[in-house]
Amino acid sequence: MQKIQKNTIEPNTAKSKLWLKSPQAVFTANAFDASNGLVIHNNKIVECVPKGKQPECSYDSVIDCSNLVLTPGLINTHHHFYQTLTRCLPQAINKPLFPWLKTLYKVWQHLDEPMLHAATRLASLELMLSGTTMVCDHHYVFPKGLENAIDIQINALHDLGCRAMLTRGSMSLGEQDGGLPPNSVVQNEQTILDDSQRLISTYHDASEGSFLNIALAPCSPFSVTTELMKETATLANKNNVLIHTHLAETEDENAFCVNQYGVRPLEYLNNCGWLTNNTWLAHGIHFNQDEINALGKAQVGIAHCPTSNMLLASGICPTIALEKAGCNIGIAVDGSASNDCSNMIQEVRQSLLQQRLTYGAQVITAEKVLGWATKGSANVLHRSDLGELAPGKQADIAFFKLDELRFSGVGDFIASIVTCGAQHVEKLMVGGEWVIENANHSKILQEELFSLHNNLAKKLHALC
Repeated sequence: MQKIQKNTIEPNTAKSKLWLKSPQAVFTANAFDASNGLVIHNNKIVECVPKGKQPECSYDSVIDCSNLVLTPGLINTHHHFYQTLTRCLPQAINKPLFPWLKTLYKVWQHLDEPMLHAATRLASLELMLSGTTMVCDHHYVFPKGLENAIDIQINALHDLGCRAMLTRGSMSLGEQDGGLPPNSVVQNEQTILDDSQRLISTYHDASEGSFLNIALAPCSPFSVTTELMKETATLANKNNVLIHTHLAETEDENAFCVNQYGVRPLEYLNNCGWLTNNTWLAHGIHFNQDEINALGKAQVGIAHCPTSNMLLASGICPTIALEKAGCNIGIAVDGSASNDCSNMIQEVRQSLLQQRLTYGAQVITAEKVLGWATKGSANVLHRSDLGELAPGKQADIAFFKLDELRFSGVGDFIASIVTCGAQHVEKLMVGGEWVIENANHSKILQEELFSLHNNLAKKLHALC
């Protein structure tokens, strides 16, 4: 048997091995040298091939990657798939968060099963075409007829071939009880908790290489009761799943929490038993230094959503301060009603530009933000098997082709996919399987999905 070096692992099956040979450039998100490519066996990477070297292990087939830049598959850490149906809705444009939400809840209360199914497929495909191998959704709107929303989403994802973190969101405080959403989209606490347990028991897969994880995700401190926040944390701890919510997105939210509960959002979160390393938060903008220290000590994850934060004028996430304190930072596109697109590689560029305003060009590099979108996001979602190109990691790989006018004349190929504004992948591999080739999904016809989704969006708009 051939000796396996430190940059290889012993494969455990007899399936043929593929050498992704001589890429134009490789971003591994770690210290491994994969300048001359990767060897894939079954669903995993088994070898990183250094510059000028041949694979140490045997291989059965070769793909010439000399015109491709390889990165780990991008991992989205926060989204609202259903919002793809209300992009650029005229009545919601140019509003800050709370008025924006109150306007759109009146639209979202009319969501139905075909709409959510199509929105989930379209948002996920959009993410995949931009290099995403693991999608994440935070669904918290449950109008009548949509009680099994997460089951609908799982069905919609069935043949897409991506991994998913789906969160069972919740809202229990309607307008009649002092909340923001109409009562038609909220549920009682026992219904929420019972369905949360059902979804975990039925679908959550905690094994290595899993394609589906379930987490629990009350929408925000202003849309659920304190009791539900506490019970959700207890239920998640019992089942060893993650918990997620929006927090510190705007100063209005901070003021609401002080008004309603007499404390700032993070102290309220701590009082509810949420300040643990099984928690990740969307946005995380308006924290003071003591709060940043507390978040870091608890190793809370942060889903950094630059475009949404800029579009709603919410502020800038203190990423480096949070990271230095001990938090994991991931990148997220957020909902398509506050971002208006679901493009992860574009979101990486937005992070680079936005974060440089705070931390400067020497700190915020292309490699830094790509690291957040890959290894960082994997850490946020507790997926140690993803986010890097290294022996033993899942073979989730994005392939970018630099053949557009925007890339002519580039010198640094890794930097170029961020700063020159890559928009889509040429190929996408998930668990060693090709899901996108020639910038098209292997099973989904984009034109048909676009037509269906667009017609359903028009139907939703007409109901309002």
